[in-house]
Formats: sequence, C-alpha cells, structure tokens
Amino acid sequence: MITIVGATGNLGGPLVRMLAERGAGVTAVSRGEPAGGVRHVRADLAAPETLRPAFDGAEAVFLIVPGAGGGLDPRALVERARASGVRKLVLLSSQAVTTRPGSASYAPMRALEAAIEGSGLAWTFLRAGGFASNAYAWAPAVRAERTIAAPFGDVGLPVVDPLDIAETAAAVLLTDGHDGQAYEVTGPALSTPRSRARDLAGALGEPVRFVEQTPAEAREQMLRFMPAPVADGTLEILGAPTAGEQRISPDVEKILGRTPGSFAAWAARNVAAFR
Repeated sequence: MITIVGATGNLGGPLVRMLAERGAGVTAVSRGEPAGGVRHVRADLAAPETLRPAFDGAEAVFLIVPGAGGGLDPRALVERARASGVRKLVLLSSQAVTTRPGSASYAPMRALEAAIEGSGLAWTFLRAGGFASNAYAWAPAVRAERTIAAPFGDVGLPVVDPLDIAETAAAVLLTDGHDGQAYEVTGPALSTPRSRARDLAGALGEPVRFVEQTPAEAREQMLRFMPAPVADGTLEILGAPTAGEQRISPDVEKILGRTPGSFAAWAARNVAAFR
C-alpha cells in the first residue's frame, strides 16, 4: 500500500491515477475527493495523529506539504509514520532547500528533510523548481483580456511539468534503487515569463499581451494566497536566480528514460483553461 498525502491537484491527482493504473494499492489523503477507485482518508498534516488511518498498513508515503512546510511538526509527522510501520518516505521538496540555505521561507522544508533523514526510514527527496502549472494564475486575465502580467519578464527558470514530477514520483515509489537520493526535478530548458506568454499565445492561436509588473505589484498579488515569507522567497528566486536554480537537471531523464516536457507542451495540453 502507498499513501499519497496531498492527493488532489495538478500533481497529487495524476500521481494517484498513475499508481492505481499500475496496480498499486493506494490510499489518498486530501481534504477533497480524489480520483475514484482508491481508498480515501481525510486528515490534517498539522495534526499527525489524524494520519493514523492513512499510514497504518502503508509501506511507503509520498508527502506533498502546503506552504513550504510551515505549520508542521516534522518530528511528530515522522514519528507517526514510523509508529504505523511505514518503511519509506518520499518528499516533494524544493530546490531552494539547497540553493537558498539561509532563506527563512524555506527553513520549514529544510527541517522536514532533516527529520526524515534522521528517522531511520528509507527516504527519497524530489527537489522541484517552479511548476509549469503556476501559469494557471494567469488564466482569468488571459480569458478576459488576453493579457499576462508578471515580474522579471526576461529571467529564465527551468519550470517543470507536474506530470513529469508525478511520473518521477511513481517510478521512485514503485522501483528500487532510489533510497537516500535527493533528485532535482526540472524542465528541459530555461523559460521566461515573456516566453511562456508566447507559448500560451501559440497554443491559443491568438496574441497574448505581456505586461511586466514591478516586484511590489507582484508581491501585493501573491500575498492574497501565500504567506509573506513564501512570497518574498519566491520573488527572490524569480528575480535573481542562482546558477543552481537555472541548472537543467538530468534527473528526470535519468529516471524516466526520456526528456521532460516543455512549457509549450504543457500549454498545448492545458489550453482549455485559458480560452
């Protein structure tokens, strides 16, 4: 049995489906209903005891934690897994754990990684960069005005398709040889906000205007749906990425045997959300 904590959304939902299609027993932990055909448990990561029904009987657990891990008790979470007999923990982590070691916004994720490493359980970390699906935040403006507003229009990052993360996670959960590994999960090329606007325009077959925001304008918008430390940490990466944050990792291709998907491919597959 494999338990997926955070089993809905752009990553958790596809991962649940992939595992079920490959014959794995799956317990889906989420607030909402996941894809059909799997066992579902509602639980709260901030209250690890509520995870007992989801963890009991699971051999492996995949963790998607909200808000870069803020508000969680890493030791209590790990202890709940160990007490339930879980053998392996796989964590969706962040590149910034290593590229921004002094950043307060990523301190909770660093603490969670440390607790898992010290747990005595098998573990694997998937350290992801920015998600291609973050572009869904642009969908209302694209639908209404064919406009995208974003800061740092010409700064490139190797954004990754969530389906590639899900497929990488499925491989790590179902095959051997990944214990004690920290993989960097990126897309195949640098992608700028301006180039993503062009890719969406190409998918739509219509022009999309790009408007460059100031960092202050972007921060004000981000604070509507994320804590200030996370917003500030995100803006630092978007505006002044380190060499590590712009590195194209070979890990997805190494694990899956294929090149990860481009943002243009993601846009073509999800263009209905922007029409």
